[in-house]
Formats: sequence, C-alpha cells, structure tokens
Amino acid sequence: MPAPSIKLVILGRDGILNEYREDHVKGPEEWVTIKGSLEAVARLNHAGWHVVLATNQAGIGRGMIDMVSVNAVHAHMQRQLAALGGRFDAVFFCPHTPEEQCDCRKPLPGLLLEVGRRYGVDLKSVPMAGDTVRDLVAARAAGCEPHLILSGRAAALDDEQLHHTLHQVPGARAHASLAAFVDYILQRDRSQPQEAAAEDRS
Repeated sequence: MPAPSIKLVILGRDGILNEYREDHVKGPEEWVTIKGSLEAVARLNHAGWHVVLATNQAGIGRGMIDMVSVNAVHAHMQRQLAALGGRFDAVFFCPHTPEEQCDCRKPLPGLLLEVGRRYGVDLKSVPMAGDTVRDLVAARAAGCEPHLILSGRAAALDDEQLHHTLHQVPGARAHASLAAFVDYILQRDRSQPQEAAAEDRS
C-alpha cells in the first residue's frame, strides 16, 4: 500500500464525535460529545496522525444554521479537543441540500477528493470513518478505506442490517466505537514497520 506524505485520517462529525441531531447542531450548546470520542482523536494526534473532518451540513443550505454558528460550533469543538492535547487540522463541509445536486455532498466523493488535493495524499492510504452507508460509499468512491463506526445513526443497526450495510461497500469494516477504530489504526500502524523489517531480512 503506497504511503501518504503524512498520516491522515478523515472522520465524519455528527454521530462520530457528537450526538446526532435530526434538527442539526445549531450552536455550541447543542454540540454534545459522544463519550470517549475526543480522547480517541487525541490518541491519533499523539501518535503522529493528522485528523480532518468531512461533514454534510445541509442545515446551512436550508437556512437553519448560519456561518457564524457553524464557526462557533467548530471553535468549541477545537477547544474541547485542545484540552486533551489534540487538534483537528481542518473541517471540510458541504453546505448544500440534497436538492442542489452538488458533487461535494456525501455519498458523492467531492468533499473527500478535496481533502486529498489539499493535503497531496494518496487517498488509498487514508482511512475514512463515518456512521452511515453514505459515508462508506463516499469513501470507496474517493479511493479511501471505508470504516463504519457503530455510534450515531449506525448504533441502531441490527446484525442483519449491519451485514447488508457492509456488503454494499466492498472492503468496509465496522468498529464498535471511535476508540475501537483508533485502536485498529494504531495497532496496524505499529505492525507495519515490523512487517517491512521482516521482508527486508527475507
């Protein structure tokens, strides 16, 4: 697998970091952290990984949220993470409604492709984690590794629904939580230098 110039992970926001709201997160007071999510991001940061968010925010296009509120939510989110010694490199968001038929709203890959262009990385080496099949489809279309976190909207899936969801996107993996996903990424990261060393000795 080709190595990116930096170690990068792309995450969804709502349902991954904070509790999902049908009526959208309209201000910092409505941004409720999922237990352990920010600690998981900080662990990635401490291990040398850059973390960016890629999130659909149709509430902007619907006039439910303005940019002042969006920026306030993200500033609040960054402060919460900074208190744990971590940081989000950037937040990429699609402000459009489905009716606008843009190319940046997941499940289309435009938002993720923009991340790849901005960072100059091979997306085949970039894990992308979300809580909907829409995230998985976008990840696969962009060339990322698709990962489903069983929080947010995915928490309600039964075994049959989960199997069906993963079956729709070849190569998709499911993880019980963001912390479990981070465990997987960091364990794989630690094992790769050992595997490379073994190949060099063979």
